[in-house]
Amino acid sequence: MRIGVDIGGTFTDLCAVDETGIVAVGKVLTTPGEPARAVEEGLAALLPDLGAVEQVVHGTTLVTNALIERTGSRTALLATAGFRDVLEMRREHRYELYDLHLELPAPLVPRHLRFDVPERVLADGSVHTALDEEHVARLGRELAGRGIEAVAVCFLHAFTNPSHERRTGEILAEVAPGMRVALSSDVVPEIREFERASTTVANVYVQDLTERYLRDLEQRLHRLGISRAPHVMLSNGGLATVDTAAKYPIRILESGPAGGARAAASLGPADLLAFDMGGTTAKLCLIAGGAPLVTHEFEVDRKYRLLPGSGLPVRVPVTDMIEIGVGGGSIARIDALGLLGVGPDSAGSEPGPACYGRGGTEPTVTDADLVLGYLDPGYFLGGEMRLDVEAARNAIRARIASPLGVSVEEAAWGIHTSVNDDMANAARVHAVERGHDPAKLPMYTFGGAGPVHGAGVARALGAPSVVAPPAAGVLSAAGFLTAPPAFDFVRSARAAVHDLAWEQVDALFAEMEAEGAALLAKSGVDEVTHRRIAEMRYAGQGYEIRVPVSGGRWPDTLIGEFTRTYRALYRRTGPDVGVEVLNWRVVSSGPKPAVTLRPASSNTPGKAHQGTRRAYFPAAGGFADTAVFDRYRLEAGTRIEGPAIVAERESTVVIPPGAHCVVRADAALEVTV
Repeated sequence: MRIGVDIGGTFTDLCAVDETGIVAVGKVLTTPGEPARAVEEGLAALLPDLGAVEQVVHGTTLVTNALIERTGSRTALLATAGFRDVLEMRREHRYELYDLHLELPAPLVPRHLRFDVPERVLADGSVHTALDEEHVARLGRELAGRGIEAVAVCFLHAFTNPSHERRTGEILAEVAPGMRVALSSDVVPEIREFERASTTVANVYVQDLTERYLRDLEQRLHRLGISRAPHVMLSNGGLATVDTAAKYPIRILESGPAGGARAAASLGPADLLAFDMGGTTAKLCLIAGGAPLVTHEFEVDRKYRLLPGSGLPVRVPVTDMIEIGVGGGSIARIDALGLLGVGPDSAGSEPGPACYGRGGTEPTVTDADLVLGYLDPGYFLGGEMRLDVEAARNAIRARIASPLGVSVEEAAWGIHTSVNDDMANAARVHAVERGHDPAKLPMYTFGGAGPVHGAGVARALGAPSVVAPPAAGVLSAAGFLTAPPAFDFVRSARAAVHDLAWEQVDALFAEMEAEGAALLAKSGVDEVTHRRIAEMRYAGQGYEIRVPVSGGRWPDTLIGEFTRTYRALYRRTGPDVGVEVLNWRVVSSGPKPAVTLRPASSNTPGKAHQGTRRAYFPAAGGFADTAVFDRYRLEAGTRIEGPAIVAERESTVVIPPGAHCVVRADAALEVTV
């Protein structure tokens, strides 16, 4: 038995799998103050006997929330003399050129806690100015005396020669042993000063919070009779031990969404669009060639959700997706211009949407879906939680319908379609920028709210079909169980391809592969594969692309791979100039688990058609009698004409008028729109 656990902003999802497939799923409200408590309570309710559990894999939004809410440790930054303001100066890039009130996220370390250190390493790794060790010792004692809990060390060119950073770490450990220290040469040993500093600061800022949470989770699992330590999903879709995640918490920044992307890749065709809509956010990810795309450029705490450059950059491998602040708990309101807007703030699990009856008064997407008749107030979470329709209507009437002078139903439909359009626009941009036409891609939808909105998003996007896999409401948790142990390593060594010293390249690869094998051995993995990557660009370009290194060591072979990759991305080749390598990467991974995400048991005997209820579809003239089906009783091959609703414990599939749904052999529901 293996269990996946996804701790979201509103719900904590659980999925248990054995060799026959999915045997149990569950969903409980997240406990923000003690996220591990929801896991303990959810697991205790999920299975009567947890002694047979061999592995627990989990992902969490803890790191993301801590960075956005600024609830991490009190942190200082030590930088090369003259460079302490790199966090403030950023790249001097205006992400919105004509906005006179441009807003940027404040640095995690305020200026009075950023310090110059006399030292200087040049770009080639040679030492220009020796490290002032006494200065570092005095600074360490002073910081400890002022209650500083964490220190990030980011010296110029430390990715080439880390000796000064390492010595600084040793000194700080001697003079302030209780203080956490992160070295940029350990966290992100690659070129680009601002991104390296930002990532190192973010890592140590959340390290104490993450470790305390992970140790609490271990203790709670042990109390339940689960003796083996849990594994943690990394943002790139690989697994790591608790110790590794505690050392590099920035690597689990996007762990939850990575699970959903992995599940979609394991269930669907080679190319598809994965759409995950939970209680707080919606995520869209392109699956190409049977695997989620991975990027090493990510931003958290964006001030403008679709504008790159408006957030805190984090230079770690993450599943390449676009995330927007619209989920089931996202709050709808009328803005200063009198227009309807939804999100990005969410009611979360405390107090939650108005219909939860937990004190919430703001109208949310879930309230709108309930008023429209898409959700069954008596069967939410399989009947464990009853929804208050009247409270949802009152919230929408007071905040949206009355100010706009429309009916409650029209206001609810406006909220529903506004969310669909926002997600379709984001998906279109995401796919086109990566060279794909979203109108040709099937969309796999999951998350508690995803199947409710899937058909509407697909119709706005022009996608041909929507697929709701089994256990769609907890698919991210299930996806954790399809991931192999894996970790990424990087070294910066800039050089023109024709000037490469292959002995140095081989040494870098060997060093990273040895690190990967040692790290995975701690997870009990003996069979390790290594994938080599070069980050390359035309000379003079500002950014590079990732190129597989699989052929011989001849320059023409590497340039040929670069040209093919470049043409696939941009449909053309670049200028007639030289090609250079900036970074070398290795992805070390263990074997992929043999797991099926199909339900272990066949459909429940009995009549699938449960009757009708009134649901709102403007194409049908407003409220219409809509057939309701029990997903657990549907047989393969069944065809359902819209309008219709298919209900299950953790999510609901809405089939609008003009669409139809077919139950596939793998128990997935395919809606043709």
